[in-house]
Amino acid sequence: MPRIICVAGARPNYMKVKPVMDALERHGADVVLVHTGQHYDTAMNDVFFRDLGIRPPDRHLGAGSGSHAEQTGRVMAAFEPLLAELAPDAVVVVGDINSTLACALVTAKAGPLLAHVEAGLRSRDWSMPEEVNRVATDRVSDYLLAPSADAAANLRAEGYREDQVHVVGNVMIDTLLANLERARRSDVLDRYGLTRGGYGLATLHRPANVDDPDALRGLLRALGRIGGRCPLVLPVHPRAEQRLHAVGVPAGIRLVPPAGYLDFIALQEAARVVLTDSGGVQEETTALGVPCVTLRNNTERPVTVEEGTNVLAGTDPDRITATVHRVLDDPPAPRCPALWDGRAGERIARVLLDGGTARTRPRPTDLVRGAA
Repeated sequence: MPRIICVAGARPNYMKVKPVMDALERHGADVVLVHTGQHYDTAMNDVFFRDLGIRPPDRHLGAGSGSHAEQTGRVMAAFEPLLAELAPDAVVVVGDINSTLACALVTAKAGPLLAHVEAGLRSRDWSMPEEVNRVATDRVSDYLLAPSADAAANLRAEGYREDQVHVVGNVMIDTLLANLERARRSDVLDRYGLTRGGYGLATLHRPANVDDPDALRGLLRALGRIGGRCPLVLPVHPRAEQRLHAVGVPAGIRLVPPAGYLDFIALQEAARVVLTDSGGVQEETTALGVPCVTLRNNTERPVTVEEGTNVLAGTDPDRITATVHRVLDDPPAPRCPALWDGRAGERIARVLLDGGTARTRPRPTDLVRGAA
């Protein structure tokens, strides 16, 4: 059976790579887990490995933080000799972080097949580094593993061949459904004195929202108004903690330590509403049927708005306040996109194991007769 490297580097990657690894290993593949070290804080790293039952990484690259160029370059420099040593048949990258792009570029030049999980997501916002990472990773990938039909439509509109595009469902939802009962046994509500439906949950971590003091001040002003009606709990992302304290947190917003995966799912499921700038949270709330208000002007996951429980509010404080009050008065009905059923990892494994080898299948820029 083939040797397949699965790459993870930051918190959102862990939930995405676990179902893929499990499915590949069930089919007998030799799976090597490589952790780039892009997230190295214990609260953002080790606790998720424990909560999700992910085995320790086989290799750790120790990339650490830095500018986009520094971080991407360090991952590339560390991953290149490892790829030569392991000589895999394929590499799986997930999501849209710098580690994703770095390992994709190294793999494309080295020759193994490359699979991108969450291919085709587009925010249409070129100022987002993640958008650049997504587009560039898709361009060099052999397998474009789309979570939903709209992502596949984006890829087809950009000219990718049909043999590259596969709608497989959402691996985040695989992990969510596999751990939901465990999350429900969490004591996090009791720990914080919360009652089901008696609070809102907020998350802030996007650079555009937390790095600009004026933008952050406006968001907190809106959250403070909402907290007067529905008290908000805000797990403090390490990136945002100092900035939040510097700007000042209004009454009605309760800061709590970063939550592990199971605690955070429990907090989401029991919330009356979730306010977020996270793409993954938009997906999880849709799967849970919980109203979500996204504090961004765009989303690379429009399916959560069109077929889920998400509402896009932008970043204007008055618009956010009005949107949340409207959602509290008239919550969106629970609904979930097709194939968000807990079997995305299995579909991905079948695509990879049945798709041929680097010698037998067309590569990303090959012209195939009859292809679109």
